Amino acid sequence: MSKTDISIIVPIYNTEKYLKKCLDSLINQSKKELEFILINDGSKDNSEEIIKEYKDERIKYYKNKNQGIGKTRNFGIEKATGKYLMFLDSDDYLEKDACELLYKKAEKENLDLVVCDYYKVYSNGTKEEFLIDDFVNSSLESNNKLLNIINLGPCNKIYLKELIIKNNIKYLEDLKYEDTTFVGEAMLKAKKIGKLNKPLHNYVIRENSETTIRDEKCFDIIKVVDLLRNYYKENNFPKEELDKLTVRILTNYTIQQRMQSDKKLAMKFIDDAFSYLEKEVKDYKNNKYYENRSILKRVIEKNKCLTKLYCKLYK
Repeated sequence: MSKTDISIIVPIYNTEKYLKKCLDSLINQSKKELEFILINDGSKDNSEEIIKEYKDERIKYYKNKNQGIGKTRNFGIEKATGKYLMFLDSDDYLEKDACELLYKKAEKENLDLVVCDYYKVYSNGTKEEFLIDDFVNSSLESNNKLLNIINLGPCNKIYLKELIIKNNIKYLEDLKYEDTTFVGEAMLKAKKIGKLNKPLHNYVIRENSETTIRDEKCFDIIKVVDLLRNYYKENNFPKEELDKLTVRILTNYTIQQRMQSDKKLAMKFIDDAFSYLEKEVKDYKNNKYYENRSILKRVIEKNKCLTKLYCKLYK
């Protein structure tokens, strides 16, 4: 078996409808020096049968009892042998040249972390480009605005494995939105971060996925934001950008409560989120996050009562 430049970690849980497209996108990468760490997290559908159809020697298949995506990704990191790590959800897929382009940029420019643009793929088959603002190679220390430029999802990125191992960066295992702190910590510890201006990852938007379900676990995002804030404050990160991130995340999740089927739960979350903002970002209504919002959105999002009304009336 040839050397491994990139280990791609794929947690798999009941995604038989999407899995073949995901695995095909890995097997057919233009770059060949890869390993695919496929971790069946206790699937009850035909995911295992689909995986076993693939005979590629680069596949490392593990079958575990259901442990959740955080623990599963941490398990994958332990098994990885590549110089770089990538993460791919089993309902998503990559463009054919994703690994090649990300690897070349990381190697040529000596980067710890590279982020790329991505596509949002909707259930009707349409694709929408999601373009991250361009930036020159830098770090959070030299350019703290990167905290609010780079998305905190793990999958449209390549990470130097040494960055993750040396700094003992792990996914949370007991909370939802476990990737927020992982990416946040990796960004803070990376000495050099780069951007590839091409959408290479396809993020599939589907109903009833781990990321789209709105239930009682929505309260975890407040705990996760608090963990991230404490981590950044311990590392003396500037308050302005950290507050902006806090307002951005919690505002987004209060508005998302319109999708919450349990309206009583939604109202409780909105109360808790605004209480957290009032405590931690006392002047949150004047935060720069709102500057790029439309006047109507700005008025609703700053006001707890209007946010509640919007979420109650939303159809």
